[in-house]
This record gives sequence, structure tokens and C-alpha cells, in this order.
Amino acid sequence: MNAYHRPESLKDALALIADNPLTLAAGCTDLFPATEFQELPGAVLDLTGIAGLRGITTGTDGWRIGATTTWSDVIAADLPAAFDMLKQAAAEVGSVQIQNAGTIAGNLCNASPAADGVPPLLALDAEVELSSINGQRRVPLDAFLTGVRRTALQSGEIVSAILVPGKAGHGRSGFAKLGARKYLVISIAMVAVRLIEEHGNVSEIALSVGACGAVATRLTDLESRLTGQSVAGLAEKIDKKYLAETLTPISDLRGDAAYRITAATELLRRTVTDLADQCGGLSA
Repeated sequence: MNAYHRPESLKDALALIADNPLTLAAGCTDLFPATEFQELPGAVLDLTGIAGLRGITTGTDGWRIGATTTWSDVIAADLPAAFDMLKQAAAEVGSVQIQNAGTIAGNLCNASPAADGVPPLLALDAEVELSSINGQRRVPLDAFLTGVRRTALQSGEIVSAILVPGKAGHGRSGFAKLGARKYLVISIAMVAVRLIEEHGNVSEIALSVGACGAVATRLTDLESRLTGQSVAGLAEKIDKKYLAETLTPISDLRGDAAYRITAATELLRRTVTDLADQCGGLSA
């Protein structure tokens, strides 16, 4: 029988992984489906016994989302409107049973191009906290995700938290995705938008797109163009040509590259329109 470890402290977990090649497990909603056997191969390090890794806390610098915080935890958390997009994405992660078990760090470490949690976290300027016996380091989310099923996680490291800075907790936000059916679906395209409006103009905007490339993409150039623009008619300024030049979607059975670009453009426009409407920025 393979060794199974379920430590109660991060310190003990880090000591174990420093000396042994271990499979990290939490919700296992991605891990088990990817396993072709009746049990996980090799020794397993179960992180769910570490109480300090679960939950969302607020500090002077912003928000700390523990690595084993579940999607149901995110949905139930008391968070400002800037996190609405993350809550909406959480509600799209599989069934309620999956939301109860799946963890936010597991979603990131799985590094799927269609991971629902990534676009909202990108739009929240999230960083990933990585812990080892040598200490901690913080990596911007866009640098943590390096490709399809690839991350910057190094040997002996565990994702201990996702960090959202206080300045990103302002404004309204929204998330939208398109799939082949309404529920339990892998995205063809998905978007997250965070908007801050002042006196009818865009003070700050964050735009990100998922499932349209090897990793989700923050549209920083488009954000710069839209900042300072009137909130009224903002969606009309989201250019499909720009998205086609910026994103690199694949073509597969769920949709070809051109369709994904069209879908992402429309989802962005609709989400921006919804948020602008909430701000009272649209004329009748």
C-alpha cells in the first residue's frame, strides 16, 4: 500500500515534501479523473488536514485566500462587489458536489486553459504564495501559469494562498462563459471584467479572457485604451480585431479559433454593458 500523509500543520507538510516525491492532494476533483488507476500512484500528501490553509481573511494589505478554500467557501464569503466575478465563476465550477470539494489552489495548479477561477483572479491582480522549508515567495498569477498544465511551482513547494491586494477590491465586476450546454461544461470562451466608474467615465478597468489560449490573458492594452472613456457606449469600443491579434485560441470539437474570438468579444461586450448599466452609465 502506498504511503498516505495527512499532516495538521504546514510546517510538517513542507518537511515531508522536502524529502520525498509526493503527490499533493486536496479536493481531488481534477486529480482523480486524471488518474487511470483505482488509487493514486506513489505516496500522497493530503493537505486538507491543515486548518490554516482554508478560509478567506482580510488584512491591511488585502485578502488572503487559503489554498484549500473550496469554491463553496468562496460563494458563501462576505466579499466586496469586486469579487462578484470570482463568486460567479465559483458557481460555474461543476456541480455543487464539486464546488464543495474542489479547491481554489487546485484549480490553479491544474493549469487548464479553461480553468474558471483564473480570469477573475487575473482581473483582481492576484498573486500566488508559494511555501517551502526555505521560506515563502510570491508570484503574480500570470507568471505562475506558464502553459497548458504547467506552472512555476518548484520541487518542495506548496501553494499556501492566493493574495489579492486591497486596491483591487474596488469597483463592480462580472464573469461570463460560453459552453456547449448551460451546466457542467468546459468553456469555449470566458471573460472577467472589473470596472471602476467616476463621474460617468472609466477610472479603472480590468479585462481578462480564458479558454482562448494556453493560459488566460489579461488585456492590458485594451484596458489602457478604455480608461478615461465614457462608460456609456463602452462596449462598442471593444474591438474584435484587437482580440484576434492578442489571443491565440485553438480549434477543437467545441469550437474553432475564429468562433472563440467572436464569442470572447461578445462576452466582453455583454459583461461591460451589464456593469455600465449598474453604474447608470447607459442612456435609454
